Order: sequence, then structure tokens, then C-alpha cells
Amino acid sequence: MVLEVIDLHSYYEDSYILQGISFQVPRENVIAVLGRNGVGKTTLIHSIISFVKPRRGAILFEGQEITGKPTHEVMRQGLALVPQGRRVFYSLSVMENLTVPFRCSPLIGTEIKPWTEREIFDIFPALRDRRNQKSGTLSGGEQQMLAIARALVSGPKLLLLDEPSEGLAPLVVQEIAGVIPRLRDQGMTILLVEQNFNMALSVADKIFVMSRGKVVHESSPEDLVQDEEIKARYLGI
Repeated sequence: MVLEVIDLHSYYEDSYILQGISFQVPRENVIAVLGRNGVGKTTLIHSIISFVKPRRGAILFEGQEITGKPTHEVMRQGLALVPQGRRVFYSLSVMENLTVPFRCSPLIGTEIKPWTEREIFDIFPALRDRRNQKSGTLSGGEQQMLAIARALVSGPKLLLLDEPSEGLAPLVVQEIAGVIPRLRDQGMTILLVEQNFNMALSVADKIFVMSRGKVVHESSPEDLVQDEEIKARYLGI
């Protein structure tokens, strides 16, 4: 397993958000976490990357515990985050955004290999034509591509995607969705947090549904499509 989350309990101050969540992410899989607003999906991502320090439970990355470690140490192990809202540097060009991230210094046993400029532009050819353009002038879809590209620069083994379809037009969502299986086929493991049901089902190998800080359902995408009770109760579909 690339990632194991074991009985995780996380808080924002006095608010009890993650209430004993457990799941696993196998190597070279896309695992999607679905749920309504406020169920703890982003808190889960922030707990893994150590923006939020869990009070109980464990997070294992490639068998090594990373629970509560400083974020820079977690990322050096081979994780990268594409945050909700993209958060590119608007005043910098595309190329400057791609050179800003800390390139992971490989730790013993991590075998991290940073992505080259050519590899990035093979995945996102639209960015090649805008390499000298200020990122603040890009469309929302192009900014999302840049945010993903910026995460790939460090050569992660596990890519955390937090709501990558948020605020994007359907055609752009389809384009972003097309990239995710390509990354998996190149050996990437991906944990995707989404509210876009159709997008998540189109790319995921397995689905976890969250409600009130817990995993309440897990299945293949195909089985979830057929489960009208789960869709209605927890996803509002």
C-alpha cells in the first residue's frame, strides 16, 4: 500500500471533524473520496499533508508513519498536494510557477525523480504555448492545469487532488479528468477528493463516500452507480 489511514481523528480547534476514518490507497490506483460539503474531505487531505495534526490514529506512507510530521518532511517522502482553489502565483509566469516549488531532495529509499519540463508539457501542451504568460491571465482551466503541473515537478509518488473540478466549465472538467488516468498509467498513485460525482466515477478505481467525518461506503464506481440509497442519502443524487 502507498497510503494507509488508520482510525484517524482530527479537529479544527474544538470542532471534531474526522471521527475515526480508515482506508487504504493501493499503488498505481486512483482512489476518489466523495461527500457533501462539510463532511471532512478537505480536513482529511490536510491531515495527510500535516496542515492539521491528528489527535489520534495513524497515517502510513509506504509503510512508514508520517502522522503529524512537519509538512516539508512529509512532502520530501514523495507526496504532493494540488490544493482546493488552485492557488497559483498570479504575478509569476507559467515557467516561474513551475520553478518555485521545492524540488524534493531524495531521501534514502524514496527514489524520487523530479519531472522534466518536457514531461510536464507532454501532459499539458496548452501550458507550453503560455510558458511566459502571467498565470493571473490564464483561464480557470489553465490555472488548474498549472496547479497540477506545479505539483508534478517534485516527482511525487502520491498526488493529492482537492476538488480539481471546482468552478470549471464541463468541457474543462472533462479535459482535467482525461489527465488523471494518464498519470496513473505512468505509475502515479492519486487520492482525489471531489464533489463532482460523474467526474470522480469516470477516473476512479475505487470510491469511498464520507459523511460526518467517517467513511460510510466503499465500492467500485460501477457498484456505486447502481446503489440508489447511498447516492440519495449521502450524495444528494
